[in-house]
Amino acid sequence: MKIRIGISAGGESLGPDAMAAVGAAVAETGFDSLWLPEVLTRPGPDPLVGLAWVSGACPGLKIGTTMLLPGRNLVRLAKAVGTLDQLSGGRFLLTFVPGLAIGGEHRAIGIPASERGVLMDDALPVLKRLWAGEAVSHDGPAGTFADVSVSPLPVQDPFDVWLGGNLPAALERCGRLADGWIPAFCTPEDAADGKAVIEGVAARHGRTISPEHFGVSLAYAPEGTDLDRLASSPLARRARGRPLERILPVGLTGLRAMLERFLAVGFSKFIVRPMAPPTEWRAELDHLAGAVGSLQT
Repeated sequence: MKIRIGISAGGESLGPDAMAAVGAAVAETGFDSLWLPEVLTRPGPDPLVGLAWVSGACPGLKIGTTMLLPGRNLVRLAKAVGTLDQLSGGRFLLTFVPGLAIGGEHRAIGIPASERGVLMDDALPVLKRLWAGEAVSHDGPAGTFADVSVSPLPVQDPFDVWLGGNLPAALERCGRLADGWIPAFCTPEDAADGKAVIEGVAARHGRTISPEHFGVSLAYAPEGTDLDRLASSPLARRARGRPLERILPVGLTGLRAMLERFLAVGFSKFIVRPMAPPTEWRAELDHLAGAVGSLQT
């Protein structure tokens, strides 16, 4: 079981020294990796740029992102990802997400939610071929090009790609095409059901997904948070009618209990992120390590 530290979407834009300090603190407190989400319309760094900086400043630290896939030029993306994995020494972890279907982020992506699944289905096999070093010709919804290869290639061979998403189409796509699954805003029961669907789809396509490649992106609220006051918030809307207390743990005791529930249904990789940016990251990570660090293996 590994705990990865995420900076919440919409968190503060950390400067170069502060970003490096967070990376160093993640490593020193014994956590697995530092994760930056891709959020276009709220504060926070571009993940590839931010992670490149952290990787150079913190040799040995693993880095990861939940990145938007729809709307990207596949060749440019393949080259950027290959470069980052090469320069980091094979320490880059990647999860693709379709992006939110509401609000300013939806408008910034510029791709209707109804079209994103088709684009992801088209793009993922092409990216895997490019990262495997093939010369690829492609004509499809995600792009058109002929006899293209990219360099540098990722150090990791094969380069694993995980997917997010909780909807039925996302689960089916993960079973057909992905190497792992890391959803967000779900209960342990939701996650267990989704895992079963993904494993069934994978089996029907002659594939297997490692049992170690199932995780959850899990925000936690500060101690004393009144979740009833968040009933009309964007968080509650993303919960799709389920009580927030089933999705958003409060305090570090609540976080540990929630992690243990996910562990019990077969999940072992967790992107854990404070719901609000902490005043002092190092102090937050020290407290977090004391509360949940012993769960790591």
